[in-house]
Order: sequence, then C-alpha cells, then structure tokens
Amino acid sequence: MGKPILAIVLAVSLLSAVCPGADWSGFRGPTGMGVSEDTNVPLTWSDTKNIKWKIKLPGPGSSSPIVYGDTVFVTCYSGYGTEETRSAEMKDLKRHLICVHRNTGKEIWSKTVAATLPEDSYRGNIAEHGYASNTPATDGERVYAFFGKTGVLAFDMKGEQLWQESVGTSSANRRWGSAASPILYKDMVIVNASEESTTIYALDKKTGKEVWKMQSGKLELTYGTPLLVTLSDGRKELLIAVPNEVWAFDPASGKCNWYCGSNLGGNISPSVIAQDGIVYATGGFPRIGSAAIRIGGKDDVTDTHTVWSSPEGSYVPSPVIYQGHIYWVSDRGEATCLDAKTGKQVYKEKLDAPGRGKVVYASVNRVHDKLYAVSRWGGTYVIAAKPKYELLAQNKIESDASDFNASPAISNGQLFLRSNQYLYCVQKN
Repeated sequence: MGKPILAIVLAVSLLSAVCPGADWSGFRGPTGMGVSEDTNVPLTWSDTKNIKWKIKLPGPGSSSPIVYGDTVFVTCYSGYGTEETRSAEMKDLKRHLICVHRNTGKEIWSKTVAATLPEDSYRGNIAEHGYASNTPATDGERVYAFFGKTGVLAFDMKGEQLWQESVGTSSANRRWGSAASPILYKDMVIVNASEESTTIYALDKKTGKEVWKMQSGKLELTYGTPLLVTLSDGRKELLIAVPNEVWAFDPASGKCNWYCGSNLGGNISPSVIAQDGIVYATGGFPRIGSAAIRIGGKDDVTDTHTVWSSPEGSYVPSPVIYQGHIYWVSDRGEATCLDAKTGKQVYKEKLDAPGRGKVVYASVNRVHDKLYAVSRWGGTYVIAAKPKYELLAQNKIESDASDFNASPAISNGQLFLRSNQYLYCVQKN
C-alpha cells in the first residue's frame, strides 16, 4: 500500500448524538449501505399517483436528500454549470442547503454559500453530475455539508452557519469534481477529500478543527464514501476502496489497520458494503470488477484475507447485500446479482433505461424485499430482491425531463426523490 501519512490525534470526545431508527441521516441511510426495512413505501407512483408533494429546487444536484425527524435536507448549486447558465461565469457559482418540512414540503430555511474559486470547469465528466454531488449528514444537532473546494460546513438545525473548514483546493488529474459524502463518528465529521487534497480528514463536529488526517497519493481518483463497520470484538473500522486496494482504518485516530490488494483498477466510485465479517468492493475503470475480503488482520492481508474476485462490477453505483446475494444496477443499466459466498454471477439483465452512456448514476436501495433503482431518464425500477430477476414496477414522472442522479431517502413510509429540478415526497395516497 505504501504507508499513509498519519497525523497526530488532537482530541476525541466520546459524546455522540444518536439518530432514531426512522431517520435517513446521511448517504445511503443509517448503515451507509442503502437499506431500509420499511414495508409501507409505495411500489408504484406517477405524476398523479402517490406523490404527496413536490417542490422546485433552486438548482440541480446529484446529492441525495436526508431525513431527520420532521425535516428533509438537500443540497443544490446554481449560477454556473447548468444548461440555463452556460454563458455565466464561474464566479457566479453558488451552493445551497435547503431544509423543508417532510409532511408539507414547505421550506423551513435555505442557505446559500459562495464558491471558493477557481473551481473545475463545467466540461467533460463533471458535466455529468455538477457541483453538488456530496450528500449532507446530520446528527440532529447540526447539519454537515461538503462542497468540494469550498470546504466542509456545519449549520445548526435552524440554519445558522457555525463553521467552514477547507479540506483542500486542488484537483485530481481528471478534474472530475468532488463526489464523496461526509460521515459521522462520535464527535467527528469524516470526509474523503481525495479530489481536493488526496486526504481523508476527521474534523471536530463543534469547531471544524482537524482531529486527524491521512494523506496518500493512492487516494487520487477515489470517489467513494467510507463505510463504518463494527468488528466482532466491538471495535470500529473505517473501510474504503481505492484503486487496486481496500483499506481499513481506526476511525478514532486515522491509523491504518490493514490493507488488501484488489482487482479494481483505475478510478473507484462505488462505496463498499459489509456483512458477517466480509467487505465487498466493486468499481474500477477500465478494469471493472468486484472483490470480497475478510475484515480484520494487520498490514498487508492480500494473501490471507481475499475471499474471491470477479470480473463483474459496477462503475458508478454502489451495491446492496441481502440474504446471501449482492445486487446492483450498473451505470449501463444492467441489473446484476452475485452469490456473496463465491462471487459467481446469478443473473445480469439489461433494463430498458433510455439514453446513452451512463444511464444510471444513483445507487440501488433495498427496501425490505425490493430493490429501488433510480435511472437518470427512465424512472425508478423496482426489482424483487431475490436471486431470480423479476421487474415489479417502473415509475416515471413524465412531467420532469431533468436528470435523476441521486439515490432516494426512505423514512416512515415516505420515499424522498430528487431530480435536477424538483424534490418529491412519494407516499401512499
């Protein structure tokens, strides 16, 4: 791996706010793996069916909404880098954090943040997802937003900005823009700032001051959000897939526990998932693949902890695991199922998602015994979560022709779906 450069731990508190189970408080929900056991989410919806409310957003974004209590938070950008502002200048770029009431869609507050310049130009792959691709996170006391070169920001639940901290202003060699989302651990906000500084930062929740950081050139082109897991002895580990390796850290200190070689070359976008002591990683380009690795150990565990590797994989969306099987819908619109024990393909079915190239950006969510996969222009596909392919529904909001790049949030029978134009609350009528 080449040992990461580790910083000294400055301070770590043991206090932490705990979100209720019904909240969807960060990227891919409370577990970070896109899972909900909610049985009341609608199977079908349309412009006229099972839409409780929709609101116009101030601009586009690929970040997911999050939910805490009666509030929904979502980020957007405006002023530059949209179809409507192609003639605008980069100095006009702004980010927005919006808070709305979950039952009415009424805006509670909205905050606008000017961009730290220069940003990456709106061209190439950054035009696929824009400047608001990082999902916020909340602990019920504060909301934390990561806006790339503009930094990490904290707001209280009434919308007052508490702090703003830079985590770098550089660009990776492809200039694809920022994508990873913040996660919360004890009194820290942990951010994969690979694009900005090839560094993972842990910042103090209350002040934004650095607690620890881990810098490595191998983080370049690593766009996934780290995953927190609990080991059998109760210890926590922070897992992330990087090009050709999977890493595990102590989230309290940033110290590397172990690393394992993988078959995922090039750039890595999906986040890892884990279950029963195994971490599953997918991604890579042009050499896409997936791998299963036993969690634990020390230093290089490539020869002892690799369970299997497969040439099947997902380039952008992250997977889910359920009853011994791994599922994803790839950016090419291929619904895929692997046996979690062996890595062998169980099925691969091409959806009729319209468009060219990357027709899916969002990561699949498992909602009880169903998979909800949002495509960019063809609606949301609902697939049975079983090792035999069965498409249950395809839900398209015909009045909205903009991109749907984000995974939805699920909470108490409601599904919160965002496009580049609107935020929707889907609920049984």
